[in-house]
Amino acid sequence: MTTTSDQAEPPHRLQRVASGLGGLDVILRGGFLAGGMTIIQGRPGSGKTIFGNQLCFNHIVAGGRALYVTLLAENHARMLLHIGALGFFDVAAIPDRLSYVSAFPVLESDGTEGLLTLLRHEMRRREVTLLVLDGLVAAERAAGSDMDFKKFIHELQALASAANCTMFLLAGSGGDRAEVAAEHTMVDCVIQLNSRLHGWRSQRTLEVVKRRGDGYLRGAHAFRIGDDGIVVFPRFEALLGARPPGEARSAGGDRGRVHGDRSRASTGLAPLDDMLDGGLPRNSSTLVLGPPGSGKTTLGLHFLGRCDADEPGLFFGFYETADVLRAKAAALDLPVARAFETGAVEMLWQPTTEALLDEACARLLAAVRGRKVRRLFLDGIGGLLKLADDADRVSYVLTALFHELRAQAVVSIVTKETEDLLGSPWAAPGSGLATGSVSDIADNILLLQVVRQRSRFWRTISPFKARDSRIDNRTRLFEIGPHGLDIDTSPDRAEAVLGDRDDGPHGRDGSHEGDGPQGGGARPRRRPGS
Repeated sequence: MTTTSDQAEPPHRLQRVASGLGGLDVILRGGFLAGGMTIIQGRPGSGKTIFGNQLCFNHIVAGGRALYVTLLAENHARMLLHIGALGFFDVAAIPDRLSYVSAFPVLESDGTEGLLTLLRHEMRRREVTLLVLDGLVAAERAAGSDMDFKKFIHELQALASAANCTMFLLAGSGGDRAEVAAEHTMVDCVIQLNSRLHGWRSQRTLEVVKRRGDGYLRGAHAFRIGDDGIVVFPRFEALLGARPPGEARSAGGDRGRVHGDRSRASTGLAPLDDMLDGGLPRNSSTLVLGPPGSGKTTLGLHFLGRCDADEPGLFFGFYETADVLRAKAAALDLPVARAFETGAVEMLWQPTTEALLDEACARLLAAVRGRKVRRLFLDGIGGLLKLADDADRVSYVLTALFHELRAQAVVSIVTKETEDLLGSPWAAPGSGLATGSVSDIADNILLLQVVRQRSRFWRTISPFKARDSRIDNRTRLFEIGPHGLDIDTSPDRAEAVLGDRDDGPHGRDGSHEGDGPQGGGARPRRRPGS
Protein backbone atom coordinates (compact mmCIF):
# COMPACT_ATOMS: atom_id res chain seq x y z
CA MET A 1 0.00 0.00 0.00
CA THR A 2 1.27 3.50 -0.73
CA THR A 3 1.49 6.41 1.60
CA THR A 4 2.32 10.07 1.39
CA SER A 5 3.25 12.71 3.91
CA ASP A 6 0.51 14.52 5.82
CA GLN A 7 1.91 17.85 4.63
CA ALA A 8 1.14 19.35 1.24
CA GLU A 9 3.34 17.70 -1.38
CA PRO A 10 4.39 18.90 -4.85
CA PRO A 11 2.55 17.11 -7.70
CA HIS A 12 5.72 15.25 -8.77
CA ARG A 13 6.12 13.66 -5.34
CA LEU A 14 6.96 9.97 -5.70
CA GLN A 15 4.65 7.43 -4.13
CA ARG A 16 6.01 5.77 -1.02
CA VAL A 17 5.38 2.45 0.70
CA ALA A 18 5.47 2.67 4.49
CA SER A 19 7.70 0.18 6.26
CA GLY A 20 5.53 0.21 9.38
CA LEU A 21 8.70 0.60 11.44
CA GLY A 22 7.65 4.09 12.56
CA GLY A 23 11.10 5.49 13.18
CA LEU A 24 12.39 4.20 9.85
CA ASP A 25 9.58 5.90 7.95
CA VAL A 26 10.53 9.14 9.70
CA ILE A 27 14.16 8.68 8.58
CA LEU A 28 13.00 7.98 5.02
CA ARG A 29 10.44 10.80 5.15
CA GLY A 30 7.50 8.62 4.25
CA GLY A 31 8.85 5.20 3.36
CA PHE A 32 10.33 3.34 0.41
CA LEU A 33 9.84 4.12 -3.28
CA ALA A 34 6.73 2.27 -4.50
CA GLY A 35 7.77 -0.27 -7.13
CA GLY A 36 11.41 0.34 -6.29
CA MET A 37 14.20 -1.91 -5.10
CA THR A 38 16.11 -1.71 -1.82
CA ILE A 39 19.14 -3.65 -0.59
CA ILE A 40 19.19 -4.42 3.15
CA GLN A 41 22.69 -5.54 4.07
CA GLY A 42 24.55 -6.44 7.22
CA ARG A 43 26.65 -9.04 8.94
CA PRO A 44 25.11 -12.29 10.24
CA GLY A 45 23.07 -11.50 13.35
CA SER A 46 22.50 -7.85 12.45
CA GLY A 47 18.73 -8.40 12.07
CA LYS A 48 18.17 -8.74 8.31
CA THR A 49 15.77 -11.69 8.49
CA ILE A 50 13.64 -10.09 11.19
CA PHE A 51 13.70 -6.85 9.22
CA GLY A 52 12.44 -8.57 6.06
CA ASN A 53 9.71 -10.52 7.83
CA GLN A 54 8.51 -7.46 9.74
CA LEU A 55 8.26 -5.52 6.47
CA CYS A 56 6.02 -8.28 5.09
CA PHE A 57 3.68 -8.49 8.08
CA ASN A 58 3.39 -4.69 8.37
CA HIS A 59 2.60 -4.49 4.67
CA ILE A 60 -0.28 -6.98 4.83
CA VAL A 61 -1.71 -5.16 7.86
CA ALA A 62 -1.83 -2.06 5.62
CA GLY A 63 -3.85 -4.04 3.04
CA GLY A 64 -1.12 -5.35 0.73
CA ARG A 65 0.04 -8.85 -0.19
CA ALA A 66 3.60 -10.04 0.37
CA LEU A 67 5.95 -12.81 -0.78
CA TYR A 68 9.06 -13.92 1.10
CA VAL A 69 11.51 -15.85 -1.10
CA THR A 70 14.56 -17.59 0.33
CA LEU A 71 17.64 -18.43 -1.74
CA LEU A 72 19.41 -20.28 1.05
CA ALA A 73 18.91 -23.81 2.26
CA GLU A 74 17.21 -22.61 5.47
CA ASN A 75 14.11 -24.45 6.56
CA HIS A 76 11.06 -22.17 6.57
CA ALA A 77 9.57 -23.91 9.59
CA ARG A 78 12.71 -23.15 11.58
CA MET A 79 12.75 -19.51 10.49
CA LEU A 80 9.08 -19.08 11.42
CA LEU A 81 9.75 -20.74 14.76
CA HIS A 82 12.31 -18.04 15.55
CA ILE A 83 10.11 -15.10 14.55
CA GLY A 84 6.85 -16.63 15.78
CA ALA A 85 7.26 -15.17 19.27
CA LEU A 86 7.59 -11.59 17.97
CA GLY A 87 4.67 -9.23 18.29
CA PHE A 88 4.21 -8.56 14.58
CA PHE A 89 3.85 -12.26 13.67
CA ASP A 90 0.36 -13.43 12.66
CA VAL A 91 0.11 -17.06 11.64
CA ALA A 92 -3.41 -16.47 10.27
CA ALA A 93 -1.93 -14.36 7.46
CA ILE A 94 -0.03 -17.38 6.04
CA PRO A 95 -0.36 -18.37 3.20
CA ASP A 96 -3.28 -16.27 1.98
CA ARG A 97 -1.81 -12.79 2.33
CA LEU A 98 1.82 -13.71 3.01
CA SER A 99 3.51 -16.60 1.26
CA TYR A 100 6.91 -18.22 1.78
CA VAL A 101 8.69 -19.81 -1.19
CA SER A 102 12.06 -21.55 -1.26
CA ALA A 103 13.78 -20.81 -4.58
CA PHE A 104 17.03 -22.53 -3.68
CA PRO A 105 16.34 -25.69 -5.74
CA VAL A 106 15.39 -23.62 -8.82
CA LEU A 107 18.45 -21.40 -8.46
CA GLU A 108 20.67 -24.45 -8.08
CA SER A 109 19.30 -26.19 -11.18
CA ASP A 110 18.34 -23.33 -13.53
CA GLY A 111 20.43 -20.37 -12.34
CA THR A 112 19.28 -16.76 -12.27
CA GLU A 113 17.15 -17.15 -15.42
CA GLY A 114 15.13 -19.85 -13.72
CA LEU A 115 14.84 -17.70 -10.61
CA LEU A 116 13.43 -14.78 -12.61
CA THR A 117 10.90 -17.11 -14.24
CA LEU A 118 9.81 -18.37 -10.82
CA LEU A 119 9.47 -14.85 -9.41
CA ARG A 120 7.37 -13.67 -12.37
CA HIS A 121 5.05 -16.63 -11.96
CA GLU A 122 4.64 -16.29 -8.18
CA MET A 123 4.19 -12.50 -8.27
CA ARG A 124 1.49 -12.77 -10.92
CA ARG A 125 -0.26 -15.74 -9.33
CA ARG A 126 -0.30 -14.28 -5.81
CA GLU A 127 -0.78 -10.61 -6.87
CA VAL A 128 1.88 -9.48 -4.44
CA THR A 129 2.76 -5.83 -3.90
CA LEU A 130 5.86 -6.45 -1.74
CA LEU A 131 8.58 -9.05 -2.21
CA VAL A 132 11.56 -9.93 -0.02
CA LEU A 133 14.41 -11.90 -1.59
CA ASP A 134 16.54 -13.36 1.21
CA GLY A 135 20.07 -14.48 0.29
CA LEU A 136 21.29 -12.25 -2.55
CA VAL A 137 24.78 -13.71 -2.23
CA ALA A 138 23.46 -17.05 -3.54
CA ALA A 139 22.14 -15.36 -6.70
CA GLU A 140 25.47 -13.60 -7.19
CA ARG A 141 27.34 -16.90 -7.04
CA ALA A 142 24.87 -18.60 -9.37
CA ALA A 143 25.18 -15.81 -11.94
CA GLY A 144 28.63 -16.97 -12.94
CA SER A 145 30.06 -13.54 -13.85
CA ASP A 146 29.77 -9.93 -12.78
CA MET A 147 28.06 -9.05 -16.05
CA ASP A 148 25.46 -11.80 -15.64
CA PHE A 149 24.75 -10.66 -12.08
CA LYS A 150 24.30 -7.04 -13.22
CA LYS A 151 21.89 -8.29 -15.87
CA PHE A 152 19.96 -10.21 -13.23
CA ILE A 153 19.64 -7.11 -11.00
CA HIS A 154 18.54 -5.03 -14.00
CA GLU A 155 15.84 -7.52 -15.01
CA LEU A 156 14.70 -7.86 -11.42
CA GLN A 157 14.34 -4.10 -11.17
CA ALA A 158 12.36 -4.00 -14.42
CA LEU A 159 10.09 -6.72 -13.04
CA ALA A 160 9.46 -4.73 -9.86
CA SER A 161 8.64 -1.58 -11.80
CA ALA A 162 6.34 -3.33 -14.28
CA ALA A 163 4.40 -5.12 -11.52
CA ASN A 164 4.48 -2.07 -9.19
CA CYS A 165 5.87 -4.43 -6.57
CA THR A 166 8.28 -3.02 -3.99
CA MET A 167 11.29 -5.35 -3.61
CA PHE A 168 13.83 -5.85 -0.85
CA LEU A 169 17.05 -7.80 -1.35
CA LEU A 170 18.70 -9.09 1.84
CA ALA A 171 22.48 -9.32 1.51
CA GLY A 172 25.41 -10.00 3.78
CA SER A 173 28.33 -7.60 4.17
CA GLY A 174 31.79 -7.93 5.62
CA GLY A 175 31.88 -4.66 7.52
CA ASP A 176 29.91 -1.74 8.90
CA ARG A 177 30.25 0.07 5.58
CA ALA A 178 30.89 -2.47 2.82
CA GLU A 179 32.63 -1.31 -0.33
CA VAL A 180 30.29 -0.06 -3.04
CA ALA A 181 29.21 -3.00 -5.16
CA ALA A 182 27.88 -2.83 -8.70
CA GLU A 183 24.34 -3.65 -7.60
CA HIS A 184 24.36 -0.67 -5.22
CA THR A 185 24.48 1.69 -8.19
CA MET A 186 21.45 0.03 -9.76
CA VAL A 187 18.96 -0.02 -6.88
CA ASP A 188 16.92 2.83 -5.41
CA CYS A 189 17.96 2.49 -1.77
CA VAL A 190 20.69 0.80 0.29
CA ILE A 191 20.35 0.32 4.05
CA GLN A 192 23.18 -0.96 6.23
CA LEU A 193 22.44 -2.76 9.52
CA ASN A 194 25.29 -2.76 12.03
CA SER A 195 25.90 -4.27 15.44
CA ARG A 196 28.86 -2.85 17.35
CA LEU A 197 30.46 -3.39 20.71
CA HIS A 198 31.10 -0.32 22.87
CA GLY A 199 33.06 -1.67 25.80
CA TRP A 200 30.80 -4.38 27.21
CA ARG A 201 27.65 -3.06 25.57
CA SER A 202 26.37 -3.92 22.11
CA GLN A 203 24.41 -1.39 20.09
CA ARG A 204 22.59 -1.87 16.82
CA THR A 205 22.55 0.97 14.30
CA LEU A 206 20.94 1.54 10.93
CA GLU A 207 22.26 3.79 8.17
CA VAL A 208 20.66 4.79 4.89
CA VAL A 209 23.69 4.62 2.62
CA LYS A 210 21.83 5.60 -0.53
CA ARG A 211 18.36 6.71 -1.48
CA ARG A 212 17.06 8.07 -4.76
CA GLY A 213 14.28 10.54 -5.31
CA ASP A 214 14.09 12.39 -2.00
CA GLY A 215 15.95 13.47 1.11
CA TYR A 216 16.39 11.45 4.28
CA LEU A 217 17.99 11.76 7.70
CA ARG A 218 21.65 10.95 7.23
CA GLY A 219 23.99 9.28 9.65
CA ALA A 220 23.61 6.33 12.02
CA HIS A 221 20.32 5.71 13.83
CA ALA A 222 19.93 3.35 16.78
CA PHE A 223 17.51 0.42 16.74
CA ARG A 224 16.71 -2.45 19.02
CA ILE A 225 15.19 -5.89 18.54
CA GLY A 226 12.66 -6.65 21.25
CA ASP A 227 9.48 -8.60 21.78
CA ASP A 228 7.69 -6.55 19.11
CA GLY A 229 10.49 -6.83 16.59
CA ILE A 230 12.62 -3.97 15.34
CA VAL A 231 12.08 -0.46 16.71
CA VAL A 232 14.09 2.34 15.11
CA PHE A 233 14.97 5.57 16.90
CA PRO A 234 15.95 8.39 14.52
CA ARG A 235 19.05 10.26 15.62
CA PHE A 236 17.55 12.89 17.89
CA GLU A 237 19.58 15.92 16.85
CA ALA A 238 19.10 15.09 13.16
CA LEU A 239 15.36 14.61 13.62
CA LEU A 240 14.84 17.98 15.32
CA GLY A 241 17.55 19.74 13.32
CA ALA A 242 15.75 19.04 10.07
CA ARG A 243 13.54 22.08 10.67
CA PRO A 244 14.04 25.46 12.35
CA PRO A 245 12.84 25.81 15.97
CA GLY A 246 10.09 28.25 14.98
CA GLU A 247 8.19 30.55 17.27
CA ALA A 248 7.07 29.37 20.67
CA ARG A 249 3.36 28.93 21.12
CA SER A 250 1.54 31.01 23.65
CA ALA A 251 1.23 29.03 26.86
CA GLY A 252 -1.86 29.23 28.98
CA GLY A 253 -1.97 29.21 32.75
CA ASP A 254 0.67 31.89 33.18
CA ARG A 255 1.50 31.95 36.89
CA GLY A 256 4.70 33.99 36.63
CA ARG A 257 5.23 37.67 37.26
CA VAL A 258 5.29 40.07 34.34
CA HIS A 259 8.02 42.70 34.05
CA GLY A 260 7.15 45.02 31.21
CA ASP A 261 6.23 42.82 28.26
CA ARG A 262 8.17 39.79 29.50
CA SER A 263 6.53 36.90 31.26
CA ARG A 264 8.32 35.12 34.10
CA ALA A 265 7.94 31.62 35.49
CA SER A 266 8.48 31.41 39.22
CA THR A 267 11.12 28.96 40.45
CA GLY A 268 8.94 28.31 43.51
CA LEU A 269 11.55 30.09 45.66
CA ALA A 270 10.83 33.78 46.23
CA PRO A 271 14.43 34.81 47.08
CA LEU A 272 15.70 33.11 43.93
CA ASP A 273 12.97 34.79 41.86
CA ASP A 274 14.16 38.14 43.19
CA MET A 275 17.72 37.33 42.11
CA LEU A 276 16.43 36.41 38.64
CA ASP A 277 14.49 39.61 37.96
CA GLY A 278 11.20 37.98 38.87
CA GLY A 279 11.81 34.36 37.82
CA LEU A 280 12.88 32.41 34.78
CA PRO A 281 11.97 33.76 31.33
CA ARG A 282 9.14 31.82 29.76
CA ASN A 283 10.17 29.34 27.03
CA SER A 284 13.74 29.26 28.33
CA SER A 285 16.14 26.54 29.43
CA THR A 286 18.12 26.68 32.68
CA LEU A 287 21.21 24.64 33.53
CA VAL A 288 21.80 24.00 37.24
CA LEU A 289 25.40 23.07 38.03
CA GLY A 290 26.43 21.67 41.40
CA PRO A 291 28.21 18.82 43.22
CA PRO A 292 26.42 15.84 44.80
CA GLY A 293 24.20 16.84 47.72
CA SER A 294 24.11 20.51 46.81
CA GLY A 295 20.30 20.59 46.43
CA LYS A 296 19.79 20.34 42.67
CA THR A 297 16.91 17.86 42.81
CA THR A 298 15.19 19.71 45.65
CA LEU A 299 15.39 22.94 43.65
CA GLY A 300 13.68 21.13 40.78
CA LEU A 301 10.90 19.94 43.08
CA HIS A 302 10.28 23.54 44.18
CA PHE A 303 10.09 24.51 40.50
CA LEU A 304 7.50 21.80 39.76
CA GLY A 305 5.48 22.79 42.82
CA ARG A 306 3.99 25.63 40.76
CA CYS A 307 2.28 23.17 38.38
CA ASP A 308 -1.46 22.59 38.16
CA ALA A 309 -4.00 21.37 35.62
CA ASP A 310 -3.46 24.49 33.47
CA GLU A 311 0.31 24.28 33.69
CA PRO A 312 1.26 20.58 33.75
CA GLY A 313 4.76 19.50 34.60
CA LEU A 314 7.12 16.59 34.02
CA PHE A 315 9.92 15.18 36.16
CA PHE A 316 12.26 13.12 33.97
CA GLY A 317 15.08 11.57 35.96
CA PHE A 318 17.69 8.83 35.91
CA TYR A 319 18.47 8.33 39.58
CA GLU A 320 15.36 8.43 41.77
CA THR A 321 12.18 6.47 41.16
CA ALA A 322 8.68 7.92 41.48
CA ASP A 323 8.19 6.38 44.94
CA VAL A 324 11.42 7.93 46.22
CA LEU A 325 10.45 11.36 44.87
CA ARG A 326 6.98 11.21 46.40
CA ALA A 327 8.47 10.31 49.76
CA LYS A 328 11.01 13.12 49.49
CA ALA A 329 8.37 15.71 48.56
CA ALA A 330 6.13 14.58 51.41
CA ALA A 331 8.98 14.61 53.96
CA LEU A 332 9.86 18.20 53.02
CA ASP A 333 6.19 19.22 52.86
CA LEU A 334 6.67 20.67 49.39
CA PRO A 335 3.76 21.88 47.22
CA VAL A 336 4.85 19.43 44.51
CA ALA A 337 3.63 16.57 46.73
CA ARG A 338 0.07 17.69 46.02
CA ALA A 339 0.87 18.07 42.29
CA PHE A 340 2.09 14.46 42.25
CA GLU A 341 -1.19 13.31 43.81
CA THR A 342 -3.43 15.25 41.42
CA GLY A 343 -1.44 14.26 38.34
CA ALA A 344 -0.42 17.83 37.57
CA VAL A 345 3.16 16.53 37.53
CA GLU A 346 4.10 13.25 35.86
CA MET A 347 7.23 11.39 36.92
CA LEU A 348 9.22 9.31 34.45
CA TRP A 349 12.19 7.29 35.61
CA GLN A 350 14.69 6.27 32.93
CA PRO A 351 17.21 3.58 33.95
CA THR A 352 20.70 3.96 32.49
CA THR A 353 21.53 0.26 32.19
CA GLU A 354 20.67 -0.88 28.65
CA ALA A 355 18.64 2.04 27.29
CA LEU A 356 19.55 4.01 24.17
CA LEU A 357 20.16 7.76 24.16
CA ASP A 358 17.76 8.38 21.28
CA GLU A 359 15.17 6.09 22.85
CA ALA A 360 15.25 8.07 26.12
CA CYS A 361 15.04 11.39 24.29
CA ALA A 362 12.11 10.17 22.20
CA ARG A 363 10.32 9.05 25.37
CA LEU A 364 10.92 12.45 26.96
CA LEU A 365 9.69 14.43 23.98
CA ALA A 366 6.62 12.19 23.55
CA ALA A 367 5.63 12.89 27.18
CA VAL A 368 6.11 16.64 26.71
CA ARG A 369 3.98 16.71 23.59
CA GLY A 370 1.36 14.25 24.80
CA ARG A 371 0.68 16.06 28.09
CA LYS A 372 1.31 19.56 26.70
CA VAL A 373 3.88 20.04 29.44
CA ARG A 374 4.71 23.62 30.42
CA ARG A 375 7.36 22.91 33.09
CA LEU A 376 10.06 20.29 32.66
CA PHE A 377 12.70 19.23 35.17
CA LEU A 378 15.37 16.97 33.68
CA ASP A 379 17.57 15.41 36.36
CA GLY A 380 20.19 15.28 34.83
CA ILE A 381 22.76 15.45 32.04
CA GLY A 382 24.87 12.76 33.68
CA GLY A 383 22.20 10.19 32.86
CA LEU A 384 22.29 11.16 29.19
CA LEU A 385 26.08 10.85 29.20
CA LYS A 386 25.79 7.30 30.55
CA LEU A 387 23.40 6.37 27.75
CA ALA A 388 25.59 7.88 25.04
CA ASP A 389 28.21 5.71 23.38
CA ASP A 390 29.66 8.96 22.06
CA ALA A 391 29.65 11.61 24.81
CA ASP A 392 30.28 14.37 22.25
CA ARG A 393 26.73 13.90 20.99
CA VAL A 394 25.07 14.98 24.23
CA SER A 395 25.68 18.70 23.77
CA TYR A 396 24.11 18.58 20.29
CA VAL A 397 21.18 16.51 21.60
CA LEU A 398 20.56 19.05 24.36
CA THR A 399 20.77 21.97 21.94
CA ALA A 400 18.16 20.33 19.69
CA LEU A 401 15.99 19.43 22.70
CA PHE A 402 16.01 22.97 24.11
CA HIS A 403 15.13 24.43 20.69
CA GLU A 404 12.13 22.12 20.52
CA LEU A 405 11.07 22.83 24.10
CA ARG A 406 11.03 26.56 23.37
CA ALA A 407 8.85 25.88 20.33
CA GLN A 408 6.54 23.84 22.60
CA ALA A 409 6.30 26.79 25.06
CA VAL A 410 8.09 24.86 27.83
CA VAL A 411 10.24 26.38 30.56
CA SER A 412 12.82 23.77 31.54
CA ILE A 413 15.47 23.14 34.18
CA VAL A 414 18.19 20.55 33.67
CA THR A 415 20.87 19.57 36.19
CA LYS A 416 24.54 18.74 35.68
CA GLU A 417 26.70 17.29 38.45
CA THR A 418 30.09 18.96 38.75
CA GLU A 419 33.18 16.93 39.50
CA ASP A 420 34.53 18.82 42.51
CA LEU A 421 32.71 18.19 45.77
CA LEU A 422 34.07 21.39 47.28
CA GLY A 423 35.10 24.68 45.81
CA SER A 424 34.13 26.43 42.63
CA PRO A 425 33.18 24.78 39.33
CA TRP A 426 34.41 27.89 37.46
CA ALA A 427 37.34 26.11 35.84
CA ALA A 428 35.07 23.80 33.85
CA PRO A 429 31.38 24.49 34.56
CA GLY A 430 30.30 22.38 31.61
CA SER A 431 32.68 19.51 32.22
CA GLY A 432 31.64 16.40 30.33
CA LEU A 433 30.03 18.29 27.44
CA ALA A 434 31.60 18.65 24.03
CA THR A 435 30.64 22.28 23.53
CA GLY A 436 33.19 24.94 24.33
CA SER A 437 30.73 26.91 26.41
CA VAL A 438 27.58 25.94 28.27
CA SER A 439 26.12 29.17 26.89
CA ASP A 440 25.64 27.23 23.65
CA ILE A 441 23.22 24.91 25.45
CA ALA A 442 21.16 26.79 28.03
CA ASP A 443 19.65 30.27 28.25
CA ASN A 444 20.25 30.51 32.01
CA ILE A 445 22.85 29.04 34.38
CA LEU A 446 22.60 28.61 38.15
CA LEU A 447 25.62 27.57 40.22
CA LEU A 448 25.17 25.58 43.42
CA GLN A 449 28.31 25.11 45.49
CA VAL A 450 29.40 23.60 48.76
CA VAL A 451 32.10 25.60 50.57
CA ARG A 452 33.83 24.94 53.85
CA GLN A 453 34.63 27.48 56.53
CA ARG A 454 36.63 25.98 59.35
CA SER A 455 34.66 22.89 60.47
CA ARG A 456 31.35 23.59 58.73
CA PHE A 457 30.04 23.13 55.20
CA TRP A 458 27.84 25.80 53.61
CA ARG A 459 25.67 25.61 50.53
CA THR A 460 25.62 28.61 48.19
CA ILE A 461 23.58 29.61 45.13
CA SER A 462 24.51 32.11 42.42
CA PRO A 463 22.83 33.05 39.14
CA PHE A 464 25.70 32.91 36.67
CA LYS A 465 23.76 33.90 33.57
CA ALA A 466 20.19 34.69 32.57
CA ARG A 467 19.46 35.60 28.98
CA ASP A 468 17.67 38.91 28.45
CA SER A 469 17.43 39.51 32.20
CA ARG A 470 18.80 41.83 34.85
CA ILE A 471 20.08 39.45 37.52
CA ASP A 472 21.56 39.85 40.97
CA ASN A 473 24.46 37.41 40.76
CA ARG A 474 25.69 37.98 44.31
CA THR A 475 26.02 34.66 46.11
CA ARG A 476 23.51 33.64 48.79
CA LEU A 477 23.74 30.98 51.43
CA PHE A 478 20.95 28.46 51.69
CA GLU A 479 20.02 25.47 53.80
CA ILE A 480 17.89 22.40 53.16
CA GLY A 481 15.43 22.44 56.02
CA PRO A 482 12.02 21.08 56.95
CA HIS A 483 10.42 22.85 53.96
CA GLY A 484 13.10 22.41 51.33
CA LEU A 485 15.52 25.11 50.24
CA ASP A 486 15.74 28.12 52.58
CA ILE A 487 17.63 30.86 50.72
CA ASP A 488 18.97 34.04 52.32
CA THR A 489 17.45 37.23 50.92
CA SER A 490 20.75 39.08 51.33
CA PRO A 491 24.34 38.20 50.34
CA ASP A 492 25.72 39.39 53.70
CA ARG A 493 26.21 35.97 55.28
CA ALA A 494 27.67 34.55 52.07
CA GLU A 495 30.19 37.36 51.95
CA ALA A 496 31.12 36.67 55.55
CA VAL A 497 31.63 32.97 54.88
CA LEU A 498 33.45 33.38 51.58
CA GLY A 499 35.59 36.19 52.99
CA ASP A 500 36.14 34.31 56.30
CA ARG A 501 35.43 37.50 58.25
CA ASP A 502 35.72 37.51 62.03
CA ASP A 503 32.13 38.71 62.37
CA GLY A 504 30.84 35.92 60.14
CA PRO A 505 28.52 33.12 61.18
CA HIS A 506 31.29 31.54 63.29
CA GLY A 507 32.89 33.10 66.31
CA ARG A 508 36.65 33.29 66.72
CA ASP A 509 36.53 29.96 68.56
CA GLY A 510 34.74 28.31 65.61
CA SER A 511 31.46 27.88 67.44
CA HIS A 512 28.18 28.41 65.58
CA GLU A 513 26.30 31.42 66.88
CA GLY A 514 22.82 30.54 65.57
CA ASP A 515 20.51 32.70 63.52
CA GLY A 516 20.54 35.83 65.66
CA PRO A 517 22.52 39.03 65.14
CA GLN A 518 26.06 38.33 63.97
CA GLY A 519 28.69 41.03 63.82
CA GLY A 520 26.06 43.74 63.93
CA GLY A 521 23.96 42.23 61.14
CA ALA A 522 20.91 39.95 61.28
CA ARG A 523 20.47 37.03 58.91
CA PRO A 524 17.68 37.84 56.49
CA ARG A 525 15.51 34.72 56.12
CA ARG A 526 12.36 33.91 54.25
CA ARG A 527 10.30 30.79 54.08
CA PRO A 528 10.78 28.89 50.80
CA GLY A 529 8.38 30.10 48.13
CA SER A 530 6.99 32.91 50.28
